[in-house]
Amino acid sequence: MTLNKFNLPDVGEGLTEAEIVSWKVKPGDAVAINDILCEIETAKSIVELPSPFAGTVRELLVPEGVTIDVGTAIISVSDDVSGDPTPPDTRAPETPVQPLYGKLPEGEGAAGTPDGGTQESAPAGGPLVGSGPKADAVKRRPRKAAPAAAVAANAPEVEPVQPLTPAAVTTPVAPAVDTRPTLGGTITGLVNRVLAKPPVRKIARDLGIDLADVVATGSRGEVTREDLVSYQAQRDAELDKADGFWGKAGRPQDQRIERIPVKGVRKATAKAMVESAFSAPHVSIFVDVDASRTMEFVKRLKASRDFEGIRISPLLILAKAVIWAAARNPSVNAAWVDNGDGAEIHVKHYMNLGIAAATPRGLMVPNIKNAQDLSLKELALALNNLATTARAGKTQPAEMQGGTLTITNIGALGIDTGTPIINPGEVAIVAFGTIKQKPWVLDGEVIPRWITTLGGSFDHRVVDGDLSARFMADVAAILEEPALLLD
Repeated sequence: MTLNKFNLPDVGEGLTEAEIVSWKVKPGDAVAINDILCEIETAKSIVELPSPFAGTVRELLVPEGVTIDVGTAIISVSDDVSGDPTPPDTRAPETPVQPLYGKLPEGEGAAGTPDGGTQESAPAGGPLVGSGPKADAVKRRPRKAAPAAAVAANAPEVEPVQPLTPAAVTTPVAPAVDTRPTLGGTITGLVNRVLAKPPVRKIARDLGIDLADVVATGSRGEVTREDLVSYQAQRDAELDKADGFWGKAGRPQDQRIERIPVKGVRKATAKAMVESAFSAPHVSIFVDVDASRTMEFVKRLKASRDFEGIRISPLLILAKAVIWAAARNPSVNAAWVDNGDGAEIHVKHYMNLGIAAATPRGLMVPNIKNAQDLSLKELALALNNLATTARAGKTQPAEMQGGTLTITNIGALGIDTGTPIINPGEVAIVAFGTIKQKPWVLDGEVIPRWITTLGGSFDHRVVDGDLSARFMADVAAILEEPALLLD
């Protein structure tokens, strides 16, 4: 019998360490090649590690929650498939065997699935909000079911719905008619219901979850089992914090301070933000935009048969506007590169459009490759996929590499604007504020219009004031008149 050890591989570009998040096997389990052994968290994402061996698990060499260096042995597997663990004192001499691969090919290691509108929140993602805790990590608590939220009869004709908010997922279906007999005859009413399959509805009832409160990620806008698991985990975490957040008075001060290790995504994000903030001289500008025609356009797209089943939000139009404006002002889609002889400005003739997503695991910026080549429908599908993948915690390292320009959708939490920090390796970022009705002067009259504020930060080594102003004015022009995209 041969005992093989599996060493932690480099699953990304230059990975040096990772944390064992959860084991999917235990000693005595029989495994086949490519069976999932465990989940690890790198500086960029959670990745599933497949087994390079077939046999029986003998020992888990690293406990969950421990961060280890690449190359460290994490599990031993014997070629015996009987399933009976051999007692430690009778084991055959261990023969360290390095797996056939050192790095997983891009895209492998975790099942792929990216607010809707991705606002940098919870966001939706929120900003991207939503999390990817697994079902076995959920501690369910009974709770009385809340009545399903009804759609207000006086709701505005056009709502400024930002991506990844609960309001965006209460997709109305065919009206349900209540025909219960009463003393006066029959009650006839229209009820808008959240899309969900019967088994999902039953689970929601058992857990006391109102489906209207759950962010849906299904392809048709329906609530899935995974959505319920994510919502329940987030709700439990909130209850835990609410029940026992404040430390008891009289205890020593150091016992009333929670110490959270900085690692994984948070560690990588902190390092990148410090480097960007203190190496690239930031300059920020802001512009108020009348986005009323964008809201009308979004409404028409939602009603179009060509976009049926696709989540549409104003973020889609902003993304198109940024691509269009960058083509007219190429130096915003560039990078400042230091080398031994000085520095160069690399202008990119392609757009890998980043969407900043604030998830429970931390800030991530996956990007849409070659976004300049996508039609409006293809871009909408790419945004949907990016949001779903990010909220499920399945964003892969390759999806966050090579970005050229970033959008951060901070309007999901009702924020008007902000001064974002440029994503490292880029020279520009656009912040998209909430869209809401405000008094606006149009043709000498004050009328209510849908207004948003755009904020842009630029690397002043590359982008001068006039260039940043022209770029932001071009982005604003598309939001004010989407028909310009037809030029």
